Amino acid sequence: MLLLLALLLGLGLLSLLVGTGSSPPGRAWDYLLGDPSARADPQLRLAVADVRLPRTLAAVLVGVCLGTAGCLLQAATRNPLAETGLLGVNSGAAFAVVLGLTFFGVDSPPALLLWALAGGMAASAVVLLLAAGGRTAGSPLRLVLAGSALGATFHGLTAYVLLGTQSTFDVYRYWTIGSLAGVRTSDLLPLLPLAATGLVVALGCARPLSAVGLGDDSARSLGHHPGRVRLVVAGAVSLLAGCAVAVAGPIAFLGLLAPYTARAVAGARMTAQLVLSALVAADIMILADILARVVIRPWETPVSVLLAFVGGPLLVWIARSSRLSTAGATA
Repeated sequence: MLLLLALLLGLGLLSLLVGTGSSPPGRAWDYLLGDPSARADPQLRLAVADVRLPRTLAAVLVGVCLGTAGCLLQAATRNPLAETGLLGVNSGAAFAVVLGLTFFGVDSPPALLLWALAGGMAASAVVLLLAAGGRTAGSPLRLVLAGSALGATFHGLTAYVLLGTQSTFDVYRYWTIGSLAGVRTSDLLPLLPLAATGLVVALGCARPLSAVGLGDDSARSLGHHPGRVRLVVAGAVSLLAGCAVAVAGPIAFLGLLAPYTARAVAGARMTAQLVLSALVAADIMILADILARVVIRPWETPVSVLLAFVGGPLLVWIARSSRLSTAGATA
């Protein structure tokens, strides 16, 4: 955990020093140390304080949210392939963004962020309502089926709206590709209370999830209600994933891969899994964002593209690795 924290601090510093522009890392270092000539350079101040710092904070926020949400969801459903898209967050956010662009004239990044957050949260709320009724309330299968059905519905509605609006499609295409470019500190501040609430609930669910991991009957004998635990977990996942999607758009693989690493290190200790998964995902997110700025400089690669290039082969390797696949299946 200390190594991951140290790596996070080191990558955060590197993120402040490296960018797509022409400002050398040495000058950015001088700015951070308070050199008067560097602080007087408006271009350098724009690069470090107004562009790189918000991106670094956003990468940490997105990574922590997706890593924690993925770990929660995989533990609650006992499915090592579960990820945040199962609750309809991504598809709900995408549909809300398309509605805002097409019918309400939304065109600014802060407004798109709010629409994406509202859409993701609304979709998750509907999934929770669908999964909460009946004798099998809160079962893993019911949550997955409700999320998949609603996600497919929103995907179809999104495609239908986009067919007749070329201008909306152009903006939506940029949002859905997944990037941290253009994020501002003011965009992140409204999301911090929601993310903090999700993290607190996640830590509070650690002990009940450990019991659920032994099986529903064992969890009931220990005084826990598996269905209620899963519904609370789904609510926390909705908060965390909604914040991440609102900031960076749909980001694949991160919430799927980070829990594997956490389980391989922490074993069955749920609290340690949550913390390690959040740190691993934050480290990966910052590293991917740094690489996104430099691989085709002076242009920028969407961070989701880099994560897909790395995440696809890594997922195949995990599936072929008996140790890691067993760790994921038995957690």
